[in-house]
Amino acid sequence: CGGLLPKPAPQPTYYTLDAASDPHHAIAADTQRSGPAPTLVINPPRAASGFDSQRIIYLRQTHQLEYFAHNQWIDTPARMLAPLLVAAIEPTGRFDAVLLSTTGASGDLRLDTEILTLQQDFSSSPSEVQFTLRAYLIDSTTRRVLARRDLMATVAAPSDDPYGGVVAANAAVHAVLEQLSTF
Repeated sequence: CGGLLPKPAPQPTYYTLDAASDPHHAIAADTQRSGPAPTLVINPPRAASGFDSQRIIYLRQTHQLEYFAHNQWIDTPARMLAPLLVAAIEPTGRFDAVLLSTTGASGDLRLDTEILTLQQDFSSSPSEVQFTLRAYLIDSTTRRVLARRDLMATVAAPSDDPYGGVVAANAAVHAVLEQLSTF
């Protein structure tokens, strides 16, 4: 009778976005200061429409977002990115403290970020992951935007499958975080 029962649906595979880096490649601290360093508060990242989901996005043709059926992020990329932002900026030594706004602390400067794209593109071979992050540095007192930059990385996937895309996504996030730490 077991052959008559429908097969159970495959369980999803979950992936993390952790931008694991080479421990020997640390960002050097900026030790030249002309006074006390400011405190930086990082707001939770936002994501552009379509990119605020646990589903892993890919493209086969321009303008058409598709999702892998049984592969997804363990949380939304924006939520996974928040602690990575702190970890990337803190070692630069440019700030007395780098905190997430969820701590309730106030600071001199605020960093707002938005994920514009995080997608595996199959229009080329090998496929590539594109990650674009928009960053705003804001004076907390005056609420004036001090700087704005779009940071981008494109990384070839080691394989044309969801896992290859996840590996490339982590490398792309690492590259963008390095750009952000110098921004």
